Amino acid sequence: MKKYFLSAGILSLLLSTRLIAQENADLRNFPKGSTPLEIGKLVADHFIETPHTNFGRPTPPKVITYPETCTWYGALTFSKVTGNKTMLQQLADRFESFFGKDSSMIPVPDHVDYSVFGTVPLELYMQTKDKKYLELGKRIADNQWATPSGPRVNADSKRYYAMGLSWQTRLWVDDMFMITALQTQAYRATGERSYIDHAAKEAVAYLDSLQQPNGLFYHAPDVPYFWGRGAGWFAVGMAELLRSLPKNHPDRARIMKGYTTMMASLKKYQDANGMWHQLIDDPASWPEMSCTGMFTFAMITGVKEGWLNKNEFGPVARKGWLGMVNYINPNGDTREVCEGTNKKNDRQYYLDRKRNIGDMHGQAPVLWCATALLR
Repeated sequence: MKKYFLSAGILSLLLSTRLIAQENADLRNFPKGSTPLEIGKLVADHFIETPHTNFGRPTPPKVITYPETCTWYGALTFSKVTGNKTMLQQLADRFESFFGKDSSMIPVPDHVDYSVFGTVPLELYMQTKDKKYLELGKRIADNQWATPSGPRVNADSKRYYAMGLSWQTRLWVDDMFMITALQTQAYRATGERSYIDHAAKEAVAYLDSLQQPNGLFYHAPDVPYFWGRGAGWFAVGMAELLRSLPKNHPDRARIMKGYTTMMASLKKYQDANGMWHQLIDDPASWPEMSCTGMFTFAMITGVKEGWLNKNEFGPVARKGWLGMVNYINPNGDTREVCEGTNKKNDRQYYLDRKRNIGDMHGQAPVLWCATALLR
């Protein structure tokens, strides 16, 4: 029998390569100035001191907009994972006037962008146990599956409702998060199975309608473009849902397949600086910060939960976080964030979208990622 021996040099090289691979996959240790604790606190503190925003417009909003909702939710999860009671109180204080003089700022929950607001009071309830938050959040979540009513109801609303879906369904890629996040939060807050069943059924309907063979998602069935943040909402929605979906749920395998297929595809499109682009598969489009944060969150969560191979996806997630941190200003604002975007069957439309600074579409995923890294 022949025996084979490795030279000291080759053995040293193999060990060095292995150590480098482990370091590249490390989601716990980051250079000073880019740690999730530092970055998360910077962005959360900046959110707390920022007045209610209206998509970056100079006029105050009449109601809370969904980018603020999602940033608020992210700040709450960050306060929880860090045990920061002072931050939690500040975030609760921001909400208090909605039970009084500013009650009109609570959005009417007749559209996905408004209904997602319910995630905030539900998170406040889970952290404070104050029933007033539960009552509000539960009412909004229940309305999402109630009999269609109001001026926004149309033939599609009634058709989707008859299929057992939310009457607010539109089959736009970003809506998947807006619906499933609220229902998942209601399940977390109450333990009632109907909420997670709603979320799972909605996710499957969106997967079947929008995911393409390459694992990416069209913005809508009639808009065949892989818009970064739109797909980002879907990635985050699946990751958040899978964190709470029972292991024996009949829809879990389908959603997990959609999630892992998407993650494998995204890995191919990350650029050398850790970023993903405004149009995911179009290298001529610009690096976009909010979709990078969303994809990074989905990958961090997958690695932490064991759904994704750490050695394969850990380096992608780490690179995404470190790349994204470069787009955060010293005061906690993010830059190169695509403005709010409607659907349009036109490549140039996406390339020409305004690139904002301080847009909460970008602040939110930073906080989600910081939470996921610390969770």
